[in-house]
Amino acid sequence: MDELVFGVREAAWPLIRHDLSLSYAQVGLALSLPALVSLIVEPAIGVLGDGARRRSVVVIGGIGFAVSLVAAAVAPGFLLLLGAFCLLYPSSGAFVGLSQATLVDLAPRVRERSLVRWTVAGAVGAAVGPLVLVATRSWRSTFCALAVVALVLVALTTRAQYVEAAGERGKWQDLVAALRRREVLRWLLLLELQDLGGDVLFGYLALYFVDVVGASPREAALAVAVWTVSDLVGTVVLLRALTRLTGATVVRTTAISVLVVVPALQLAGGLWLKLVLVGMLGALHSAWYPVTKARLYAELPGRGGLVLALATLAGPIGALMPVCVGLLASRFGLQAALWVVLVAPLSLIVGVPRRAETDR
Repeated sequence: MDELVFGVREAAWPLIRHDLSLSYAQVGLALSLPALVSLIVEPAIGVLGDGARRRSVVVIGGIGFAVSLVAAAVAPGFLLLLGAFCLLYPSSGAFVGLSQATLVDLAPRVRERSLVRWTVAGAVGAAVGPLVLVATRSWRSTFCALAVVALVLVALTTRAQYVEAAGERGKWQDLVAALRRREVLRWLLLLELQDLGGDVLFGYLALYFVDVVGASPREAALAVAVWTVSDLVGTVVLLRALTRLTGATVVRTTAISVLVVVPALQLAGGLWLKLVLVGMLGALHSAWYPVTKARLYAELPGRGGLVLALATLAGPIGALMPVCVGLLASRFGLQAALWVVLVAPLSLIVGVPRRAETDR
C-alpha cells in the first residue's frame, strides 16, 4: 500500500504541478519538508508503538494516512497539499512501519524471509502505482480511491494479531540504551551504507548512461528498467536461497561479487555489456536491505517500535549520501563519483560476521 501510494504520487507530479501551478521550489519543498517532519515525529511513534498501545498507534496512523490522501486530492493550492504530505509521512511510519515491526515480531525465526516478502510486495506496489495513474488519468480520483483502500486496511488491522513488548510501554530510556549497544549500531550503520549500492546508485543510473556512456534518454530508461526487473527477480531468488543459506552468507557472497561487477561496469565498453552488468548489480544488491534490517530486528527482539525509531534517527545518513555523490560528481565527474558505491560492499564484507546467528 505504501509503495503503491508513493508510486502514484511520483508519477503524478507533472499533473499535480500543472493543476496547482506549482514552481520547482514548491515541488522541492513538498518533497523535503514532510521528510523533516517525519524525522522529528517518527522516533516518538516508534517508542509509543512498543507495548500494548501498538494496535492503537497503527490504527491512528492508518486513519491519518487515509485523511492525508483525501486532503491532497481536494487541495486547491500548495499549502493544503504541503500539509497533506506532512501528515502522510509520519502516518506512514505509524501505519506501515509498525506493521512491518509486527510482522517481524510475530515470527522472529523467519524474519529475514518475511522482510524479503515485504520487499517483493513493495516492488510490486511501486511498479503498479504509475500504471494505476495511467489507467485513471486523474491523480485526485486515484488518491481518493487509495484512501478508501487504506481505510479497509485499517479495519483489518483492528482485528489483526499483535505482539506486546516485554514492558508495559515503550520508554525513551530504551531508545538511549539501544543506541549504546555496539551490535545495534553495527547493523544500523550497515543498513544505511548498503543503500549506496541500492537506491543511491539507482538514482544516478539514468544520468550515468546519458552523461558517461553517451546513451540516449530512451536507452537510459532501458537501463533503469533492466535494474528494476533484475532487482525483483533477485529478491524472489533470495527468498528461495534463504531456505538453505544464512542471510550473512548471502550478503557477504553478493558483496564480494559487487566488488567485481562495479569496476567492470565502469571500465566496460559498449552499451549492451553495460546493460548486462547493470542487471547483475540489480539482482546482487537485493539481499542487502532485508538481511541487514532483519539483523537489526534480531538485536531488539519484540521491540519493533524501537527499530522504527532507530531507523528514523539514522535516516539523515542515508539522505545525505545522494547529496555527497552529487557534490563529488560536480567536482570530479559522475563516473569518478560513482566509485564511492564500492563503500557499500566493502562495509558489508567488513561489518557482517562470517557466521551470524540466524535467530535469537
